[in-house]
Amino acid sequence: MTKRRLKELLDRFPTRRVVVIGDFFLDKYLDVDPGVVEYSVESGKRAHQVVRIRHSPGAAGTVVQNLASLGAGTIHTIGIVGDDGEAFDLFLDLQRMGCKTQGLIRAKDRMTPTYLKPRDLTNPELSGEHDRYDTKNRTRTPLSLVRQVIAALDAVLPEVNGVVISDQVEMDNCGVITSEVREALADRAAKNPAIAFLVDSRTHIHEFRRVIIKPNQFEAVGWAGPLPGDEVAEKELGAAMLRLRQINQAPVLVTCGPRGMMVSDPEPTRVRGVVLTGKLDITGAGDSSSAGAVLALSSGATLAEAALVGNLVASITIQQLATTGTATRDQVLERLEFWLEQGKEESR
Repeated sequence: MTKRRLKELLDRFPTRRVVVIGDFFLDKYLDVDPGVVEYSVESGKRAHQVVRIRHSPGAAGTVVQNLASLGAGTIHTIGIVGDDGEAFDLFLDLQRMGCKTQGLIRAKDRMTPTYLKPRDLTNPELSGEHDRYDTKNRTRTPLSLVRQVIAALDAVLPEVNGVVISDQVEMDNCGVITSEVREALADRAAKNPAIAFLVDSRTHIHEFRRVIIKPNQFEAVGWAGPLPGDEVAEKELGAAMLRLRQINQAPVLVTCGPRGMMVSDPEPTRVRGVVLTGKLDITGAGDSSSAGAVLALSSGATLAEAALVGNLVASITIQQLATTGTATRDQVLERLEFWLEQGKEESR
């Protein structure tokens, strides 16, 4: 990758039209001042004092934030939210970014998925985050809503260059990307080869077909319960990717943490990551890399070029602590220079 080639791709981003379909969460931060101590009169327990409330779109919404920051021309959103205050905040945040939210379906019998994150105002690191409170729907998504999701996808497909699928909910058929939606996505991807379809899934990545899948290295080889510092050898990973490529009938991108990504086409190849030092917050790294990769693919990038763009974007976002990180096109171009310099040092 050269600066000229990357700039050529980045300059196309404002003409790209992308739809993000999946689980839109609200990331809600409660900034707690540890210096203010009060206690409940009724229970005697400590009452943590919230001095600031922040919120931003999470999960599929993190993809959207990065698409917007990278300058995507049009961003459509498709998902299911509740008829509640969290949905109000989520719509407000998305519309401020200029997103089209007609595909976000309000349902009275569903809750808006929310990550409630109380945190220490004085500690921006991950260690400053208190126990989190998650709101998720744990019952089967009604088929009436599933049909609305598929209809919303069909309505926008003629207008878009890229589709990002964000499958965040772990429980089977309790989120937006149900088995029926996966089948519809496989069918639409096969019928629309000019559109870049890319999926990131918490627990169902092996169940997708005909769309570019983005598992991590452990998911790719079926390695359960990896420990910190574990890595899958490139040879083992390459063999697993070839099997996945054959089953999926579409390319495979595998994230490998600091090592970067492996791509399946034309043969298993590692795309070097950016080596960083200092404090990092990896929250949303996968979502930000998906945004960069699909914008690059829809702009004419090869799979390896798209993986590099994803790496560059994620390397920028994880340096932003206690928030959902984003990256701009100018930052990506600057980060390429850093990556190229690291490559020169490695080759010496």
